[in-house]
Amino acid sequence: MEPSVEFAKAWQALEPHWSIKAASGGVPSTPLYSGLRRFLSPMLRPLLRWRISGAGRVPREGPVILAANHLSHVDPIAVIAAARRTTYYLAKEGHFEKWYTRVVMNATGQIETKRAEGGTDALASAATVLEQGQALGIFPEGTRSRRTEAPFLLPGKTGVARLAAAYPHAKVVPIALNGTRNIMAPKADKFPRLWKRFEVNIGHPVSWLEWLQHPKGGDMSVQQLMELGAQGEHEVRARLAQLYRTFTDQMMGSLQALGAP
Repeated sequence: MEPSVEFAKAWQALEPHWSIKAASGGVPSTPLYSGLRRFLSPMLRPLLRWRISGAGRVPREGPVILAANHLSHVDPIAVIAAARRTTYYLAKEGHFEKWYTRVVMNATGQIETKRAEGGTDALASAATVLEQGQALGIFPEGTRSRRTEAPFLLPGKTGVARLAAAYPHAKVVPIALNGTRNIMAPKADKFPRLWKRFEVNIGHPVSWLEWLQHPKGGDMSVQQLMELGAQGEHEVRARLAQLYRTFTDQMMGSLQALGAP
């Protein structure tokens, strides 16, 4: 159900508590990326042994968060190919150290983040993507799963919820990847084995505002949001932390239900 104007205003009144300031500079231009996605991707799809379901659930325009489980280095490629729109990922600075990986990162519009500057820098860079109405790829687990036996899915970090809350009209799309580890296993495969079968299952999109008012989500009303805004800083932050945790846990549950191993 579409949130009412009153509900959206009640959430907006809490902005000082959930706002994330976007980084300056905007998103990088991606002429090479756009060309590869337009011409190379259609040629590769028939060659890949993959099955994709729910591709039509990814919004074709506007800010969107593509949240997937993380098993392999090929996961971003799988998400980008399935989403069929330019998708920006945050990449650690190590991927930009060697000239050939730096060329790939810059050509595909990936955004360098510095670990030394902490999570705030990463969130600001991610916010820039959403601020400009683009697609942001994110792995809620925060890192590639190194578990050697199923279940591989790790507990989610709340960064995805904080971004969704800061851009409450943006759609969050759960995407379950299954089989990508067989294509390129961590520390075992230097090159992707593209003949291996894998699956990409895309779930139903939901915005923060839709989730926040849903009885099985945040279960908040206009009155409850107004009452929350009247409380002190500590109480508001504590309640938001609870909501972020619940949203993240339910997102991880959606990934599992979609087949994330």
